[in-house]
Amino acid sequence: MSLSREKIAEIAHMARIRLSEEEVEKYSDINKILDLAEQIKNIDTEEIEPMSHPLNIKQRLRKDEVTETNKRDVLQALAPGDVEMGIYLVPKVIE
Repeated sequence: MSLSREKIAEIAHMARIRLSEEEVEKYSDINKILDLAEQIKNIDTEEIEPMSHPLNIKQRLRKDEVTETNKRDVLQALAPGDVEMGIYLVPKVIE
């Protein structure tokens, strides 16, 4: 896929971006990125197993322990409005 200078100017116009002729020329370098993406898309990856990380390591996990005390009541007492059953009540803005 390749974008002509006219197409770049048209996209800029639709996005409401004002580009000078020099900037249109500068942004035509996007064709290099699009060509690279096309090359990557054409690579045969059928025999390659998907992986979650490029290094073969396991993630270190910490124990799931509660380390903070429940401060909900204290923090909700500071709320500049009403609180009911642990939920902040706010005025309705959309009907």
